[in-house]
Amino acid sequence: MLIGLVGKPNCGKSTFFKAATLAEVEIANYPFATIKANHGVGYVRVECIDKDFGKQCNPREGFCLEGNRFVPIELKDVAGLVPGASEGKGLGNQFLDDLREADAFILVLDTSGNTNEEGKPTENYYSGKDVEFLEKELDLWYNGILKKVWKTFARQLESSKQNFVEAISNQFSGLKVKEEHIDRAVRKTPLDFEKPSSWSEEQIFEFASNLRKESKPIIIAANKADSKKAKENIEKLKEEFEYKIIPCSAESELALREAAKDEKINYIPGDKKFGVEGELNEKQKKALEFVKKNVLENYGSTGVQDILNYVVFELLENIAVFPAGANKLEDSKGNILPDCHLLPPNSTALDFAYKIHKDFGDNFIRAVNAKTKQIIGKDYKLKHRDTIEIIT
Repeated sequence: MLIGLVGKPNCGKSTFFKAATLAEVEIANYPFATIKANHGVGYVRVECIDKDFGKQCNPREGFCLEGNRFVPIELKDVAGLVPGASEGKGLGNQFLDDLREADAFILVLDTSGNTNEEGKPTENYYSGKDVEFLEKELDLWYNGILKKVWKTFARQLESSKQNFVEAISNQFSGLKVKEEHIDRAVRKTPLDFEKPSSWSEEQIFEFASNLRKESKPIIIAANKADSKKAKENIEKLKEEFEYKIIPCSAESELALREAAKDEKINYIPGDKKFGVEGELNEKQKKALEFVKKNVLENYGSTGVQDILNYVVFELLENIAVFPAGANKLEDSKGNILPDCHLLPPNSTALDFAYKIHKDFGDNFIRAVNAKTKQIIGKDYKLKHRDTIEIIT
């Protein structure tokens, strides 16, 4: 699973990326600080099932803090997008190419009003304009892929009587566009799908836009939420747009995670509080007090972890499933509940078996729910936080 961080230059994308991954990236107060895409590992937070069994888990990937399992996902921070990116302005072509494999986008907005659409310093800028131009550039990207081949594509489709969904799926195969995305876009677009050669340019664009919305869902990270005008701008955004909008302060999250890494504080990503453990100098005390009053007490968290979790579990509707034996929670090396897998919605026990290993799927006999000891079949629909043993 790959989540793309998108937004204009200087909106805080790289800070968000570093806060989520603690990777070393360049963070600078000027446009296009990010030239090449930063690729790293972030984590979603899941209530661990180890406490249900009275055990302490030993994750093979990710980590567990006080009953909170952090499961890895891929994040990519790409070059800033400016108006005209779909025509190559700024670093647009590179930006769009970097986003092909993304399953969803986190749109990072600077809600302080202190940067314009190109990421340059200004005052009283409304970030709703950024949502509009970013939507447009992403739609133009999809539209460009369709328009380039549309006349030939439409004629061949009509003459061969090929299924429209399959044909579009082949055309967008490099962008992780699935047939279910196309099905939903078709239902949203009132056009003649038997005769696509009759579509106008406006109609092609309408379908491309709907397809983009279905295949690359978006959440808005209302960044710099601790700035003076942020609350006002965030409320305006919520009134104007239907996207899920979560206030966040990537800079605050980064400060908390780095302080926790240095053992200055006790902090679990996504929590609304932290505890001081080590010696702090005056500058550190002042910074942490600012985060406490202006971010945690205002919003309940920095927002970064909430955003990652929303993308994976709400937008993409994934579930977390733990492999474990009904009578044995350890693997061959003695690690307790070492794995946790993220699966798409409607996954079955057989899907889970294949996720673990092809041999498990090929030789599937039955599965067992480790919590209830109930035997389940290959068609059993998995639930979030299920703990399953595969019998082969």
